[in-house]
Amino acid sequence: MAHHKTRLAVFCSGNGSNFRSIYQAIAEKPLNAEIVLCLSNRSACGAMEFAQENGIATLHITEKQFASFDEFAAAMIHALREHRIENILLAGYMRKVPEAVVRAFPDKILNIHPALLPKFGGEGMYGIHVHAAVLQAGEKESGATVHFVNEEYDKGRILLQHRVPVLPDDTSESLAERVLECEHRLYAEALEKLLQEEQQ
Repeated sequence: MAHHKTRLAVFCSGNGSNFRSIYQAIAEKPLNAEIVLCLSNRSACGAMEFAQENGIATLHITEKQFASFDEFAAAMIHALREHRIENILLAGYMRKVPEAVVRAFPDKILNIHPALLPKFGGEGMYGIHVHAAVLQAGEKESGATVHFVNEEYDKGRILLQHRVPVLPDDTSESLAERVLECEHRLYAEALEKLLQEEQQ
């Protein structure tokens, strides 16, 4: 009898490089999971294109499509339930996940952050801003963190972290590039760890 594969949704807003690396890891490793939905707040982005090319269902959903935020959150939960989603991976999703969704999927939503949380987290700490803040603070190392999502920005339980040294001649861009390489390895490892935790 075939083992049940954990059904994953990936939330993206951009090119989807982390999404691609997770997809690749699932293809290469015996990870008992499959990505069945790509959800985005942008109708046209690299992540959505990648999903379509690989036969993954896509959903473009934003609050602008609904009369109220509550209706938007309810529609998102409905879509996730419809696809029988068990875990959600945020991969460059540039919106706060509605609290109703977080409550509907407790300890089931992961996010990747381009710094060593709890440092350099919270509102406004995304993308290049994070790396600029790390350099400005004179840190000797940075890295990436995969954590569970709760109602507060970047405050959920940390699942896994990888460290990246900050080099003397680093710019925000060069540091961002090395941290992104680290993110690609880290997210696949974190997913593996999550699946193991859930199977225990």
